[in-house]
Amino acid sequence: MLSVQNISFGYSEKQVIQNISFTIPKGQNIAVIGESGCGKSTLLKLIYGLYDLDEGEIFYNETQILGPKFNLIPGEDYIKYLAQDFDLMPYITVEENVGKYLSNVHKEEKAQRVADLLAMVEMSDYAKVKAKYLSGGQQQRVALARVLALEPEVLLLDEPFSHIDNFRKNALRRNLFAYLKRKGIICIVATHDSADALSFADETIVMQKGKMLEKAPSKELYFNPINKYVASLFGEVNEIAVDDEEGTTTTLLLYPHQLKVAQSGFIQVQVKQSFFKGNRYLIKAVLEKQVIFFEHNTALENETLVFLEVNNKVL
Repeated sequence: MLSVQNISFGYSEKQVIQNISFTIPKGQNIAVIGESGCGKSTLLKLIYGLYDLDEGEIFYNETQILGPKFNLIPGEDYIKYLAQDFDLMPYITVEENVGKYLSNVHKEEKAQRVADLLAMVEMSDYAKVKAKYLSGGQQQRVALARVLALEPEVLLLDEPFSHIDNFRKNALRRNLFAYLKRKGIICIVATHDSADALSFADETIVMQKGKMLEKAPSKELYFNPINKYVASLFGEVNEIAVDDEEGTTTTLLLYPHQLKVAQSGFIQVQVKQSFFKGNRYLIKAVLEKQVIFFEHNTALENETLVFLEVNNKVL
């Protein structure tokens, strides 16, 4: 189990991580999401031991993870950290980068291990190519294979799919997170992509201005966000005030797919623009100068007035 206990940290007097605590059992995938500058990357670096904590402690099982004041070389053998800069050796080949830290005692086993990892990240065809000739996305896939070479117990990934083409990203995520589950590896992913949280994370940590707002199952956060900030991390969100029969005002947080056109209702919006999204259209409309987004199966003519309902119930 990984245990983070009341940690705080600042690069200067201003704290960028403030009193964060959580635990992660073996084999769980955790996503860390939040706006840029909220402390996601710093949190991963603290867990890895790159910085000394101002307050609190971090343990993996019974072993305390310490920073550079206590370790000449930061990090522990059982933890691997993939930063956003990849840190590949440019003048050696892809297979040499992946196998760099593997023992040469059993060369056949090493070669098979490297080949298996390259197959998982779909880079087998580039095994003999020097890293300097790869694109950013290809380098990122090689870097993923390399951090898995010695099979860590804890894996920390900072925006691990940010440079990878969408058509490869989905397959790579499926392969990677299935592998981590089979091996029982704890994985923490700092990401801006909600698909990392919703599709693959057991739980999601939401951060804002260095604080942890929530840690809960990803599906629960999506359907029951505590505020608009949390909901907005998963995509467009509407904040709509609704009065009931007794005059009590309730604020609803609704994603575009939760709203649809109805024959009648209490909310009428004016269409301003239609955006083609493949199997649907995202419609931008206004409600008393407030922008509202909803989904529809066809484009709607601009300036059209339509009523909306949510979950088959007219608002």
